[in-house]
Amino acid sequence: MRERGDACPGALRLHSADDGHLARLRLPAGRLTPRQVEMLAHAAEALGDGRISVTSRGNAELRGLADDCGAELAALLAEAGLLPSATHERVRNIVASPASGLDGLGAADVQLWARELDERLCAAPWAAALSGRFLFVLDDGRGDVTGLGGDVTLVAVAPGAALLRLGGRTVRVAAADAPRAALAAARAFLTAARAAGTGAWRVRELPEGHEADVRGALAAAGIAAEPVREPVREPVPAHGAPPV
Repeated sequence: MRERGDACPGALRLHSADDGHLARLRLPAGRLTPRQVEMLAHAAEALGDGRISVTSRGNAELRGLADDCGAELAALLAEAGLLPSATHERVRNIVASPASGLDGLGAADVQLWARELDERLCAAPWAAALSGRFLFVLDDGRGDVTGLGGDVTLVAVAPGAALLRLGGRTVRVAAADAPRAALAAARAFLTAARAAGTGAWRVRELPEGHEADVRGALAAAGIAAEPVREPVREPVPAHGAPPV
């Protein structure tokens, strides 16, 4: 039973470090506009140590921040469109195939999925209860990000379909429904986590007998899904270094 809350840092929840405070900014699919890059660089120079670090999930970190800069940082990020939801800023953990839509090699442009999923995530009040460690992975079929250990994974497959994975379950959904399906799967996880009462932050932490009802959640959302049997994978350890 986990008794402490999720202390994963965000853009508004600063983390105290040896070199000052740290802010972690979620960048869904790792995309930034030129203006956002300029604004982020300005924030690093004006409020931090002048450097921007990139995490393994494609998020950005500002370090060396003063403990009283939170309001100014939030204003800068909001002005640049980097803070679409103050209540959901830590749960916008979306990794997508980085070259998707650019080289024509994928089965779908999952960058478009990432954009829609982010919008739907921020618009769902219940989604703010997800942990800052919960991860959505969107792979365009080339297999470049499926190994990142996503809690909810979408894999584009031809023609016009996607595989949705959560825990040990895989279903096939229409590509047009993929972002909605990913969000429904996340809601199924939250329902299972609350029922388990163990404070699970990630799907692999759900205890036996409390698996998420993915098909039920998809049916409730009006999304058609077909079960898919895939090869058994080796289990991922439930504990380890915290993701960034």
